[in-house]
Amino acid sequence: MKSIRILDSTLRDGMHAVSHQLTPAQMAIVAAKLDEAGVDSIEVGHGDGLGGSSCQYGFSRAPEAEYYQAVAQVLTKTRLAVLLIPGIGTVEDLEMAMAHGVKTVRVATHVTEADTGEQHIKFAKAHGLEAIGFLMMSHKAPPAKVLEQAKLFASYGADIVYVTDSAGAMLPADVAARISLVAGALSIPVGFHAHNNLGLAVGNTLAAIAAGATIVDASVCGLGAGAGNTQLEVLTAVLDKAGYHTGVDLYKVMDLAKDVVEKLMHRPQTVNTDALAIGYAGAYGSFLLHSRRAAERFGVDSRDILLELGRRQTVGGQEDLIIDVAIELAKQRNSSL
Repeated sequence: MKSIRILDSTLRDGMHAVSHQLTPAQMAIVAAKLDEAGVDSIEVGHGDGLGGSSCQYGFSRAPEAEYYQAVAQVLTKTRLAVLLIPGIGTVEDLEMAMAHGVKTVRVATHVTEADTGEQHIKFAKAHGLEAIGFLMMSHKAPPAKVLEQAKLFASYGADIVYVTDSAGAMLPADVAARISLVAGALSIPVGFHAHNNLGLAVGNTLAAIAAGATIVDASVCGLGAGAGNTQLEVLTAVLDKAGYHTGVDLYKVMDLAKDVVEKLMHRPQTVNTDALAIGYAGAYGSFLLHSRRAAERFGVDSRDILLELGRRQTVGGQEDLIIDVAIELAKQRNSSL
């Protein structure tokens, strides 16, 4: 039976869906149950990773160190991971996380900018961490470009390289084309991170595994940016039926969803109109709540904002452009009256 490693992102990507307001105590409860259920790794922190708690991205309920400290105390087998986006997080932030028990770092860059993560991957390896290169917005580059950038991460010493569908914009064939090319060319494992904006997160994850991915992301109740991530409970059941071993106890993650995480959610994690617009436009998943606020403030349609952001090929870190787009759309509307 082929084994698939699961990395749960409920307590990092899921923070987008609750405006980064989970408390350290709430994270500790969820983390303890993920550990008990046999999940291999969990990612914790602000939705935008280390250093993300700011005016630009929204402040977390608590300082980052308190989250890592609370979660590390309850883990017995599960690895504790963090996300670091160069330019938002720093090596100093990573040192702080390491001091609180973090064992894995995912260095996340735009799909064409792996070189911006070189120093962070090398620092992580020099200090005994598992280092993962995380190519965001992979739908914006053809498979050959994704492979080129994956090779850069591998050359820096990354243990794993991820193809990441940050916008939930890829179809199964898009996923298979990128994963198969990277997995066939590299000697290190290849991972996949999905978003559900087109309702394809589970299907795309299956396509990634069939194409050679051996580590995949999921979150409880699908909690995550946009329409959320691959739903952990569903993926666990599907992979079991498909004959894969994940080490995850299905009943325990089902109970965690029903008894704990559903009660923490601010709204149902569905493919609503805005989330669908993100997947259709190929816009960055965490733009969802920012676009809703801008739409309300300037009296425009949030779908128009997201589609324009997609047309402009915007990437994560350009949240300030959301306001600019909303203002321009409002001016266009007023001039046509």
